[in-house]
Amino acid sequence: MAVKDQVSMPQQDPKVRIKNFDEVALGYTEEMALEEASRCMNCKAMPCVKSCPVSVNIPKFISLIKEKAYIDALNVIKENNALPAVCGRVCPQEKQCQSTCLFSKMGKPIAIGRLERFVADYEINQGIKSQVDKPKDSSLSKYKVAVVGSGPSGITVAATLATMGYSVTIFEALHKTGGVLRYGIPEFRLPRNILDRELEYVKSLGVKIFTDIIVGRTFQVKDLFEEGFSAVYVASGAGTPKMLGIPGENLSGVFSGNEWLTRVNLMRAYKDEYATPLPVSKKTVVVGAGNTAMDCTRTALRSGAEEVTIVYRRGRAEMPARAEEIENAEEEGVKFNFLVNPAEFLGDEKGVLRAVKCEKMELGEPDASGRRRPVGTGEYFEIEADCAIVALGQNPNPLIRTTTEGLKTESWGGIIIDEETGMTSIPGIFAGGDAVTGEATVISAMGAGKLAAKGIDKYIREK
Repeated sequence: MAVKDQVSMPQQDPKVRIKNFDEVALGYTEEMALEEASRCMNCKAMPCVKSCPVSVNIPKFISLIKEKAYIDALNVIKENNALPAVCGRVCPQEKQCQSTCLFSKMGKPIAIGRLERFVADYEINQGIKSQVDKPKDSSLSKYKVAVVGSGPSGITVAATLATMGYSVTIFEALHKTGGVLRYGIPEFRLPRNILDRELEYVKSLGVKIFTDIIVGRTFQVKDLFEEGFSAVYVASGAGTPKMLGIPGENLSGVFSGNEWLTRVNLMRAYKDEYATPLPVSKKTVVVGAGNTAMDCTRTALRSGAEEVTIVYRRGRAEMPARAEEIENAEEEGVKFNFLVNPAEFLGDEKGVLRAVKCEKMELGEPDASGRRRPVGTGEYFEIEADCAIVALGQNPNPLIRTTTEGLKTESWGGIIIDEETGMTSIPGIFAGGDAVTGEATVISAMGAGKLAAKGIDKYIREK
């Protein structure tokens, strides 16, 4: 059977987009969306739904697109996903729902994420405010649930519980909501007006959000029970950067990926009218090859770097970043230096970074991740650089675990939970997302929020 090609997504020209922070992917037109939707066979087995962490009824919403019932399609998505415009842009659909599409075996899966984005953007462009009307249990409104953190996991658990009928309050440590969606993802991938609209939708469900509240400092997690909350969900994310542990990491000019992206994304350092400091680099080296590393490289280019190089200890085939992000980085002029591992950051007499000393690597036998393990060759060389960004991921924020007596955690900081309910070692306290797993995808954090919402509902009803 001949299968039509996937409809490609129009983008800004690479030579233009590296000079701005506007969104790179421009989205489907109506004609493109209808053409792509027409490829879907609406399989009865629905493998795509089974591989979606939040179980969106994908065949149903695509069928509604075929009928041009775009708002109905969006409402189908919102039954399980409160952030469709976000997920349509940043979720790795190729590794989840699209990976099980029948056409994926031929390399041409249905572009589920692009269709999700289309209906979410259609609502925005038409000036419509849709609302999923689910019958709420009015008896639940007297039960209050506190959510610590307004990232994707916290937003999801809050929206899910609010639609059930619970009174939900989110406490956010930063001055802006969104968590990693705001401080960790560049605007050229997720425009802030899109994120703000999604968060307004969550508020419209009745969710209260308070910013500048540092749970663990302003008050303790257990204090929330004294304030009348029946359950607490900890979604404090992962903000502790993983560093290399090599000499020179304290040199001026060496950043963690988390710090770099926060300065730009949340604190707007690339804009002259903001006082946040950001060095304008001539030569930037980014360590790592995940999505965070791609975001750092592309942000560095847009912030004025003349040359940006990725150094990665494995080969191209082992890169964990999305193929789309790698391709975009290449189009924008990012250089890739494979089988290279930093050994030392070298500084000048003033303590400022001047170069990165690297060791050439070769691939050995596969390790626990299934990827071939890099092995040092003993051969070294230097890469000139005045800025280095270590983008190796983040571990969970330590504040909650260090201020909550009786909360059991992994040795590396992840909060230990019951896999079926999301409850921690303390009755009534639940957790999910990056606070449990360490840095992971937006949609996996949302899946954890969905699971915990069921666990919280069950806990309160039984209690």
